Amino acid sequence: MRQLLLPTQNPTLPQAHIRWTDLPGRQEASGVRVFLHGLGSSSTHDFPEIATHPAPAATGHRSLLVDLLGFGYSDRPDDFGYSLEAHAATVAAVLDAEGITGAEIVGHSLGGAVALALAAIRPELAGSLTLAEANLRAGGGEWSGKVAEWREEDFLERGYGEYVAAETDPGYLTTLRLSAPHALYRSAVGLVRGTSPQLAAVLAAFEGPRTFLIGELSRPYDEEEDAVGAGAQVLTVPRSGHVMPADNPTGLAKAIAEASATAASGTPRPPGTPGTADARTGTETGAETGAETGTGTGTGTGTGKIA
Repeated sequence: MRQLLLPTQNPTLPQAHIRWTDLPGRQEASGVRVFLHGLGSSSTHDFPEIATHPAPAATGHRSLLVDLLGFGYSDRPDDFGYSLEAHAATVAAVLDAEGITGAEIVGHSLGGAVALALAAIRPELAGSLTLAEANLRAGGGEWSGKVAEWREEDFLERGYGEYVAAETDPGYLTTLRLSAPHALYRSAVGLVRGTSPQLAAVLAAFEGPRTFLIGELSRPYDEEEDAVGAGAQVLTVPRSGHVMPADNPTGLAKAIAEASATAASGTPRPPGTPGTADARTGTETGAETGAETGTGTGTGTGTGKIA
């Protein structure tokens, strides 16, 4: 576990420690992959299995699994706004401290929105973006919208406890209990408020490779048209809803590996084109089956748990 006391010369950052797991890559490889988690989650919980899966690990990338402030192992300061831009500034501080530029940023849900905010404020830090059902519009998703409907004091007094008591997913409950209630609330408000310009416009303006991942069971997915309109290739994670790291970690790992290969080649696959397996039918098209990995537009009908 690594940690950084955030630099006090930046007035937007609190005096707090942000923490991450640093997984070394191959010595001869120079790429860095940074993982950012969703609302109420933790990268050190969600991504070890995915980062070390043979498919993404084959590239030799070093991997940083960053817990955003207020979540996982990181500190939970009260004097912090937890907006998308504020979270992005803390991630930038980590990359600056490690001397990293041009990283492959992998963000799930809230983490994808933070990745876009990072690309907007510090474009030299992001070499490519792999966004797993990231929020591209203001207004938030189903989960963040419900949290943001509360007044902060009421959410801290009653709302957080009600949400924890109602949660039935044991994996998510683990990280939800580790989340600071004020961080959860303010981060949800940040997702609802969005950014200016809108995150979809940030994605469109990003000059590096960009991939948008959608769980097969999340379809139809409203913001897919935003991702396609922004020029991102769209890949499907089969047998998964919104919570991809838990629903199908192998499928997510292989989709990240395909996005990484596309970024390295500089020739993105057109949205809707099947890859090694077609998630729409689950039929085998190569050495692997759609039960594990797939690309394309998919036709799942579930809505997933959208942050």
